[in-house]
Amino acid sequence: QAQLVESGGGLVQAGGSLRLSCAASGLTFRLYATGWFRQAPGKEREFVATISSSSTTYYADSVKGRFTISRDNAKNTVYLQMNSLKPEDTAVYYCAAKSAGGSRFVNEYNYWGQGTQVTVSS
Repeated sequence: QAQLVESGGGLVQAGGSLRLSCAASGLTFRLYATGWFRQAPGKEREFVATISSSSTTYYADSVKGRFTISRDNAKNTVYLQMNSLKPEDTAVYYCAAKSAGGSRFVNEYNYWGQGTQVTVSS
C-alpha cells in the first residue's frame, strides 16, 4: 500500500522560509512524478509545483521564483523549499504521486498524503 507522509509545516513570518518534505513508501518512487498542492480554508485545492520521474519541474505562477521542488530518489523523498513566504501562502500543503509525467491537475494523481499546515503571519 503506497503511503505519502508530509512534514515540515509550521508558523513563519512573512518573508521567511520553510522546507516541506514528503516521504514515500510502498511504491517504486523513482518511477513516479510527485506534486505539491495546497488548500486554503473555503478554497479549492490548487496546484503548486510538480517534478516528473526524470526531474522536470513546473510551477504555478504564484510561486515561481520563490518555491523550489526537488527529489531524492535514494531517500524516496520529495521536497518543497519555500522562500519569501507571503500570508497568501497560508494553507494545508499536500504531496501527491502519479506515474511518469508531472501534472498540475488534481485528478491525475493516484496517491495523496495527509497534509501539513503552513501559516504565514503578516
